[in-house]
Amino acid sequence: MSDKLTELYHNILLEIGEDVERDGILDTPKRAAKAMQFLTKGYEQKLDHVVNNAIFESDNDSMVIVKDIELYSMCEHHMLPFVGKVHVGYLPTGKVLGLSKIARITDMFARRLQIQENLTKQIAEAIQEVTNAAGVGVIIEAQHMCMMMRGVEKQNSVMTSSTMLGLFRKSNKTRNEFISLISK
Repeated sequence: MSDKLTELYHNILLEIGEDVERDGILDTPKRAAKAMQFLTKGYEQKLDHVVNNAIFESDNDSMVIVKDIELYSMCEHHMLPFVGKVHVGYLPTGKVLGLSKIARITDMFARRLQIQENLTKQIAEAIQEVTNAAGVGVIIEAQHMCMMMRGVEKQNSVMTSSTMLGLFRKSNKTRNEFISLISK
């Protein structure tokens, strides 16, 4: 764990007026630094390592969908969490991706300071890159603490973003099949 990050959290606590010698706060800078390193571990990850050769030959050319993947990220504007779910679909062209790798790819990009729109695109492009799919669709639905805890304080707002690549963009039929299947 970074001593510099721990020191910075110590200084933040001082700046907001907290008593850094108070019993409940003594180890907070260390705990906060450790938490931040975990929440941003995506910066240390690379796509090839995350996929770890889990690409398998397959003659399946039907849509593959993984839906309701839990998402935890932090917005790059306020460093507050946004949480939700990711739905991913792709059309294989001779290769399929190991099931858990879709969630791992999601986590790799989510564990960076982000905006949801970019996160959606990054997941789609990464899946396209490793599978060479005929099309990829990614939809994210998330609630943003920066909108719920501060600012306009809207507790029930949900942001939806989508990225459609290949046949998911070009073919209404393919896109509608994806949307229909994740809606069930």
